[in-house]
Amino acid sequence: MHFFIFTIFPDLIGCFLRYGIVRQAIKKGKVKVEVVDLRAYAPKGQVDDEAYGGLPGMVLKPEPFFNAYEEIYKRGFKPFVIATEPWGKRLTQEVVYRLKNKKEIAIFCGRYEGIDERVKILVDEEISLGDFILSGGEVVAMAIIEAVARTLEGVLSEPKSLEEDSFSGRWIGYPVYTRPREFKGMKVPEVLTSGDHAKIELWKLWHRIENTLKKRPDLIPQDLTPLEQEIVSALKKGLTFEEWITSWRPSSS
Repeated sequence: MHFFIFTIFPDLIGCFLRYGIVRQAIKKGKVKVEVVDLRAYAPKGQVDDEAYGGLPGMVLKPEPFFNAYEEIYKRGFKPFVIATEPWGKRLTQEVVYRLKNKKEIAIFCGRYEGIDERVKILVDEEISLGDFILSGGEVVAMAIIEAVARTLEGVLSEPKSLEEDSFSGRWIGYPVYTRPREFKGMKVPEVLTSGDHAKIELWKLWHRIENTLKKRPDLIPQDLTPLEQEIVSALKKGLTFEEWITSWRPSSS
């Protein structure tokens, strides 16, 4: 996958690319990221100007975006173009999986009061991280790159991690633990050290459902399986996993 990041602060993106899963994806040849410095494409280096109509703040000029895009187009690229906007489509895992199927993606990073509206003729989709305001779109671009990169085949050393991710299935994530088994009097749940894989899978499902009910009830599926219905009912009765599992029988699912 080939990303083009249009920004007036290229060092922000450059630093990000040197770490973590994105660096790994680049080293493996799964992802290429070109950082496009808009100042290099701006007449006399001026990337912004005052807004027409007496509106406050500065607006990114159209020339740098068009000049940079046209150069990329002449090189034979026709990227899917994203503009970062606070009112854009919310970045979700569903959107991420859709974007992973794009061969080339260009991201236009807004700054100040935004991008000149005429640039939007180049844009295929506007994307946001949520209903809040950032000073620029670079953080959004970083989020898109990392979220998409980790879904590409061969990037993660543990591909099964994708299956366990929150928002990849019907429920959000479950609690995770590592050594030591006891810390400040807090112990790792015995079931996780039992070696009983079937029971561990039930524990994971129980806590996925519990977390979803408590933290993101808006994500509760409508088509609950009999087992899921049983766990939801037990949770609403205030039962713990240990109390429920002692009376649970596979036939009840």
